[in-house]
Amino acid sequence: MAGRVVKRAFKYRFYPTAVQAEQLARTFGCTRYVYNRALAERSRAWSQERRRVTYADTSKMLTGWKRDTETEWLSEPSKGPLQESLRQLQGAFDRFWRKQAGYPKFKRKGQSKDSATYYSNCFTYRGR
Repeated sequence: MAGRVVKRAFKYRFYPTAVQAEQLARTFGCTRYVYNRALAERSRAWSQERRRVTYADTSKMLTGWKRDTETEWLSEPSKGPLQESLRQLQGAFDRFWRKQAGYPKFKRKGQSKDSATYYSNCFTYRGR
């Protein structure tokens, strides 16, 4: 039994303040925007150039989008949820190429579940 790795996940329910709720809403919007824009770029690259775009490519694109004056608001939320949305898109394409699922779909506000994945290195928790 030596060397056995146990993975754990925890779900927490919390009641955000108005400021926190607004920040979460902006984060949800940013993750949805990044996912949709990366999906559009990948679809365009395939249809026009017959070129597959990887997670690393979309991650570089994200850095450029954050530096662009029109989308500099992408720098407001933590980087973790934005990168995770790119990983989720990569997973959707992996399942598509293995014929386990259909082509990834664009996310819409109110029609898809608002979510953001935070990692321990992307935020801090301060107790009362």
